[in-house]
Amino acid sequence: MWLTNSSVGRKVIMSVTGLFLVLFVTFHALMNAVAIISLSAYDAICEFLGANWYAVAGTAVLAGGFAIHIIYAFWLTFQNRKARGNNRYAVNSRPKNVEWASQNMLVLGIIVCCFLILHLFQFWANMQLPELLNNELSPEFRTGEKALETIFGNNNWWVLPVYLIGFAALWFHISHGFWSAFQTLGTANDKWIPRWQCISKWWASIVFIMFAVEAIYFALHFNGIINC
Repeated sequence: MWLTNSSVGRKVIMSVTGLFLVLFVTFHALMNAVAIISLSAYDAICEFLGANWYAVAGTAVLAGGFAIHIIYAFWLTFQNRKARGNNRYAVNSRPKNVEWASQNMLVLGIIVCCFLILHLFQFWANMQLPELLNNELSPEFRTGEKALETIFGNNNWWVLPVYLIGFAALWFHISHGFWSAFQTLGTANDKWIPRWQCISKWWASIVFIMFAVEAIYFALHFNGIINC
């Protein structure tokens, strides 16, 4: 099949799944912003996205998209290194107009993946998973507000820098991957590539700022430093 048997086809799959994940990350940042405005509204959203069939289906689709994206990332990287052979060991200066993120997308992806595993362990494994297994939720995770307080409060100050590092890696990953996906899909010519690059950096920056502000607010609020 063309999508799996050719490098171009594999790049198309990487691009489509990547854009899908960018949309989810954007939605997640917007959802978290609700917690700053109203914790009760955030609790309602978390309850809506509990172990209902539509939430489970959405989680399955998201997990599938993420898994495919990761698998194809390693596949393409291995393919490229195999094609370069011994040349990959040569010390070369970085070509002009080649972004740092472009040369380190796999490393950035691994950092994001490790951060995601931590995030899933802290939230999903303690909220939606117990419901799926028909287990009773612990008091610390019965509402979205309680979950945020458990993770960011209790003087768990290590959580904030770890999350900020994850968000920074996500910024680099999105800022390059977003416009590169449109180029792979054939929607970016010499005129539109600079435009997509600009849009990518703006989009990644807005998502990063939202996540960073939210994490800082949660850490300060649930440790009693600010009470607004």
